[in-house]
Amino acid sequence: MRTYVANPQSVVRQWHVIDAQDLVLGRIATRAAALLMGKHKATYTPFIDTGDQVVIVNADKVKLTGRKEEQKVYRTHSGYEGGVRTDRVKVVRQTRPARIVEEAVRGMLPKTKMGNAMYRKLKVYARADHPHAAQKPSKREVA
Repeated sequence: MRTYVANPQSVVRQWHVIDAQDLVLGRIATRAAALLMGKHKATYTPFIDTGDQVVIVNADKVKLTGRKEEQKVYRTHSGYEGGVRTDRVKVVRQTRPARIVEEAVRGMLPKTKMGNAMYRKLKVYARADHPHAAQKPSKREVA
C-alpha cells in the first residue's frame, strides 16, 4: 500500500468564513488553525501547506471565559531598551479588536516559515462585512 503525499501544485484552496459573534475565543482559534493547516482534508501532509483561506468576522464580539477580560495581557516590544508595552484585553478590544483573534490563532500555528505562510491566509475583521465575497466563501460553524 502506498502513502499519499500532497505536492504544492496539487493543493486546492477553498475559502471559509467563521462568524465569531458570541463564541468563545479558544474554540474559534482552534477551528481556524485547523483550517489554515489543512487538517480537515484527507490530503493533509504535515510538511506541505495544504490549508485553506479563512475569514473571521465579528471579531469585536468574541467572548472570553473567566476573568481574562481584566487579566489577560498582550505585550509588544519596540526594539529599544525599555520598549515593552503591555495592554489588557479590555483596552485592545476598544482600539484594535481583530488583534485578539489574530494572536490566538497565530499561537496555535507552527512557529516556522510554513506557519508564517499559513498565518498570511487568515483575514480577521471586527465587523460583519468583509471584501472577500467574490471568492464565494463557505460558512463554517464552530461548536
